[in-house]
Amino acid sequence: MCYDAARLIAPPAGAGHPEGESLRAFITFEGIEGSGKTTQIQLLSERMDQRGIDHVLTREPGGTEVGNEIRRILLNPAHRDLTPLAELLLYQAARAQHLARVIVPALSEGKIVLCDRYKDATRAYQGRGRDLPPDLLERLNTLDILALEPDLTLLFDLDPALALARARHREKDRHREEGRFEQEDLAFHQRVRDGYLSLAGQHPRRIRIVEAAGRADEVHARVLALMGSLFPSLGLRP
Repeated sequence: MCYDAARLIAPPAGAGHPEGESLRAFITFEGIEGSGKTTQIQLLSERMDQRGIDHVLTREPGGTEVGNEIRRILLNPAHRDLTPLAELLLYQAARAQHLARVIVPALSEGKIVLCDRYKDATRAYQGRGRDLPPDLLERLNTLDILALEPDLTLLFDLDPALALARARHREKDRHREEGRFEQEDLAFHQRVRDGYLSLAGQHPRRIRIVEAAGRADEVHARVLALMGSLFPSLGLRP
């Protein structure tokens, strides 16, 4: 499924939800640059398509026309002088639009929403990485529609040196200049990883750590095993 469309995937004719179980769920994928989370969320979406499971695949920043415009500003390596506070507020603006136009409507219709990055990324990147005050982040994170928290977060954990090398190699293969975050030094990415692991320790029921080392198919099998244990009637098995 294409991210920018953020469209609903309907089940094939005759397919339906497993009897007796609501499939409404907001599931986010998190991890540092190069952790493989984007590959994994796309693989899960493809498997859900095969199973005829209603869902939305979307991402942050983005998911809407407004969000995609903000994304271009945030990830453009020419904008290295963007201040941490300006960066934070741009992310929150994109998220408010995303929630109002995509995420909340889909959840209201009983859909599963798969989102590549969400509020934990703000806490890890702008909080721990940029050293912005946690109380500022949480005041914004609880403002009106921004207060929505995920039901489940899969955190793809990988050594920052390996992950950053992966991310930079990916950009080179695509003949693109490194993005703003790929240009950050290793110490920045270590702080972000530490921030994520701290969040996982604070919210062990919501945030499940997935070992991101290995081939994409090996990590995908771990994702399916976890999803199968949490949502058994979906039939998602390795």
